[in-house]
Amino acid sequence: MKLKDNMQGFRELCFGKEELPKVVLDVIAKENLWNLWVPKLYGGLEMTLTNGLKSLRHLAQMDGSLGWTVTLCSGANFFIGNLPKETANDIFIDPKEPICFGGSGGVSGTAERKGEGYTIKGTWKYATGAPYLTHFTLSAKIQERGKDVLDEEGMPLVRSFVLDRKDVNIIRDWNTMGLKATATHSFVVSSVWAHEKYSFVYNQWYHPQNIFKIPFGVFADLTLWVNYVGMAAHFLEEAKLVVNKSGTLDKLASVISQSDAKILSWAGQAEDKIYLSDGFPEDWIGDIHLEASTSVKTISECIIGIYPLLGIRGCSEKHQLNQVFRDYFTATQHHIFSTKTVKGQ
Repeated sequence: MKLKDNMQGFRELCFGKEELPKVVLDVIAKENLWNLWVPKLYGGLEMTLTNGLKSLRHLAQMDGSLGWTVTLCSGANFFIGNLPKETANDIFIDPKEPICFGGSGGVSGTAERKGEGYTIKGTWKYATGAPYLTHFTLSAKIQERGKDVLDEEGMPLVRSFVLDRKDVNIIRDWNTMGLKATATHSFVVSSVWAHEKYSFVYNQWYHPQNIFKIPFGVFADLTLWVNYVGMAAHFLEEAKLVVNKSGTLDKLASVISQSDAKILSWAGQAEDKIYLSDGFPEDWIGDIHLEASTSVKTISECIIGIYPLLGIRGCSEKHQLNQVFRDYFTATQHHIFSTKTVKGQ
């Protein structure tokens, strides 16, 4: 049973769950979806940005938690591009089980220099897919003798790390109204030593694939944007079965269609810019973020406008309409697509 061939079947499997069922996780692993962006050399699918976005869009329309989890975890596996080849080999060559990264970009801990590595401790929030992860990624301030190491601008030096799950304790505190099966729990590292080869920085690349030449901000904006559009498309599907008033759903349908086209257009431009001398201008990167944020804001307004027309089905926990509504608006609280990021707010 493949995900792309049985949307309704997998939608029913995920409905109402607080964790993704094992059968769903098994299919994700079998179809190698954690490794959408990982080079083929390391067992990945090595997808182009455009094709990967299409896959994520389909998963988000199937189920919000499913799409969000694959997006964030495959997005964490994307960090293989930041890892030295020796480290990538250690983790991704002939693994005992499918590799699944996830974690937090928040700087919520410290890494004390010790020998050829660092002693790491701290607590990090919001690791999507925490129970499903084989490795946790985190960011920490570098310290020496208990004091922050400063960079050239006088700011605390920060590095990111990848740790085996055995070195991490999960705090099961994901108590949200939606995206429940993403199991986005916090985690704590008490005092774990990690070799320097398991540290990385976002803008330093060790692998030649084109996907790693696209700025991470662009990659993050587009991969999350497709999730909002996919969930909105699911909401529209369900609303059509309930709302009979002519024209009520037209605006949402139009915004979804326009957003789909814009996402693929931006992705195509990103793939083209890899080969251009001017690269990725800051204004161009900013335009993507603004358009994505505006799209999400408009989708949110459309869904809120439709919700009062849904009747008891819209507020029944046993109805897909209610779950997708809760999933969507939980997703809107992600910091990079908060409505406060839209100019004019």
